[in-house]
Amino acid sequence: MIIRTAGLRLAARGSRLLSTRALVLNAGSSSLKYGLFELGAETKAVCSGLVERVGSAGSSITHKLGDKKTVLEVDLPDHGVALENVVSILTEAGGPIGSVDEIAVVGHRVVHGGPTLTKPAVVDAAVEAEIERCVPLAPLHNPANLLGIQFARKIFPTDHVAIFDTAFHSTMPPDSYMYALPKSLYEEHAVRRYGFHGARHCCRAPKTAELLGKPEDSLNLVMCHLGNGASMAVSKGGVCIDTTMGLTPLEGLVMGTRSGDVDAGVIHFLSNHLGYSSDKIDKLLNKESGLLGLCGSSDWRNVCEEADKGNESAALARALSIQRIRKYLGAYLVKLDGKCDAVVFTGGIGENDANLRESVCAGLSKFGIDIDSTKNKVGMSEVQSSFASVKTLVVPTNEELSIA
Repeated sequence: MIIRTAGLRLAARGSRLLSTRALVLNAGSSSLKYGLFELGAETKAVCSGLVERVGSAGSSITHKLGDKKTVLEVDLPDHGVALENVVSILTEAGGPIGSVDEIAVVGHRVVHGGPTLTKPAVVDAAVEAEIERCVPLAPLHNPANLLGIQFARKIFPTDHVAIFDTAFHSTMPPDSYMYALPKSLYEEHAVRRYGFHGARHCCRAPKTAELLGKPEDSLNLVMCHLGNGASMAVSKGGVCIDTTMGLTPLEGLVMGTRSGDVDAGVIHFLSNHLGYSSDKIDKLLNKESGLLGLCGSSDWRNVCEEADKGNESAALARALSIQRIRKYLGAYLVKLDGKCDAVVFTGGIGENDANLRESVCAGLSKFGIDIDSTKNKVGMSEVQSSFASVKTLVVPTNEELSIA
C-alpha cells in the first residue's frame, strides 16, 4: 500500500523532529479541503475544513474542531488568499497551532503523477515541473493541485509531500494498463491507463482488513468508489491489478457529468460530421455528459427522486449507471479467478444509497455475493447475508487521513 508506507511520517521525521503535526491540503479548481493531524503510532485528526467558491461570490470556509463547526463568509479571490485565511483560523487564539512553524510536514493530493511519479515525493522544482507536464492528462485537476502546492510552499517553511491518485494503480500489469494502440504512443508519449482515486481506494484497506480479520497483503477486493466522480478498482493480494479509469479520469463508470466508457468513434463523428472542435468535444464528455447529459441533473439524489416519480430519462440514467457498475464487477470477479474476499462500497453514493448497493449485487448469490436487506438499510458496515461467502462492506472514506 504505497501511500501509507512512504508518506508524511517519513518526511516529518526528517524535517521537524520536535513537531508531529501534519497538514493535508486538497486544492480543487474552486475549493480547498484541509485537515490537521497528529502523527504517531495512530494518526489522529485534530481539525478539518472546506473552503468553497474560491474566486467567486459567496465564498466561505467551514471549519470543524471537535464538536464545534464554524462557517465564515469571506471574500476569497484566489487560493493564496484562501490559504492565508485557513492559516489565520489555525493559529488564532485557542486554535490548534500557535504558528506555521508547528507544522512538521504538509501533504498535497495531486491527481496525476504520470509515468514517473509513482510514489509520494518531496516537492521540489523538478516535481512541480513534472506535475505541470501532466496537466494535459488531468486538465480539470492538476492545475489547481499545483497552484495549491505553490501557495503553500510560500507559507509553510517545511517539507511538502505530493501524494498521487495514480500511484496506487502503478502496480497494474501491462495487460491492464496498455491500450491496443501503436506502441510508439506509449513509448514516446506515455499514452496508457493510469487510474485515479488512488488515495480513496487505498484508505479502505486497513478498515477492510480489520473487518475481515485478515492482513492487508492477503486481501482480494473489488472496491467501488461511487460519488459524483466514480471509479472501481480490483486488488489481488493487497496490490491493485486493474481499475476503471484510464489515461484521464473520463474512462469507466457513468459519473455526474462525465460520460465514462464511450466508443472512440463517437469523437470522430462529432468532429467530422457535426463540426465540433476538440475543446467542445472535451467539454461535452467531461462536463455535459454522464447523469447530467442523460436526464438533466448531475446529482444522484435528484436522479433517484425523479426516477421514483416516473421520469423515464432519470430511470434510464439510474439503470445505466448500475449496469455499468455490474459490468465491471463481473469483470473483476474474473480477474480474481472467483476468489474475492469482499466487495467494498464507499463514496457519497456508495455509502449512502442502500438501494444502489442492493441493485448492484442482485442475482449474484451463485458467485457468493448476497445482501441482507435489513442490514443494508440500517447502515451497518457488513451488509452481506448469512448465506454469502463474499463479504459486502460499507467503508467510509477519509482521504485526508489516508494521506496523513
